Amino acid sequence: MKGILGRKIGMTQVFTKEGKLIPVTVVEVEPNVVTQVKTVETDGYNAIQLGVFDRKEKNASKASIGHAQKAGTNPKRFLKEIRDVDATYTLGDKVSADIFAVGDIVDVTGTNKGKGMQGVIKRHGQSRGPMAHGSRYHRRPGSMGTMRPMRVLKGKNLPGHMGVETTTIQNLEIIEVNVNENYILVSGNIPGAKKSLVLIKSAVKNSRKPNPKEIISYETVVDEVVEESAVEEATETPVETAENVEATETVEATEDVVENPTEETTEETEENQEESN
Repeated sequence: MKGILGRKIGMTQVFTKEGKLIPVTVVEVEPNVVTQVKTVETDGYNAIQLGVFDRKEKNASKASIGHAQKAGTNPKRFLKEIRDVDATYTLGDKVSADIFAVGDIVDVTGTNKGKGMQGVIKRHGQSRGPMAHGSRYHRRPGSMGTMRPMRVLKGKNLPGHMGVETTTIQNLEIIEVNVNENYILVSGNIPGAKKSLVLIKSAVKNSRKPNPKEIISYETVVDEVVEESAVEEATETPVETAENVEATETVEATEDVVENPTEETTEETEENQEESN
């Protein structure tokens, strides 16, 4: 098991070299710091605690400041435990985006968007009643139960607050990993609003083999266009051969003759004019 904490930035789309469009979610993953290491001997199970995104000391409690100082780092805004990790870590180690590779299958956990107070149709997906012929039952929750218990049974779907729940979407694919700019592209959508915390970890129910996809980046496209334009310019420029050089020299000579007549020709023209007079 391996994982990293990140922040959801938004969605976009990328294209593979085969021409397939893939919708992806951009996740900002700054280097996580291992703030605590738990073992079977001390805590009864193996786990590590990751912290991400610094918090100002004036906004942090003394307990969180002391906890972070043990790992030699600043207080963190978000802390999360990951159990049964594959590698061994010590306090203060950093986990960056290269923990995952392109083609890995992961599960993404986050807190979904809040929808406020909603009815049973939107909240639980129930069907509405007839909308005509004098029906007075349209979007209500329906029967509250049988007569005998004289109470509403547990588990009855009723209107209430919707959203703000921890949700996990399984078996998503890593499309791109950029360590220099600290982001990961995950295929499809993930739970949560923009700038919300998400946890990316190894898939639990994955049975697929890694199938990394080669995506087209803007840099490669620009380089290809520049190379093609250079080839076109090279083909359009004429090759200077001996025949072309001679032809150009003769043309230049004739132009000089036309533009700059010699003195002999001018004298002959003057004599002809005098005789005519």
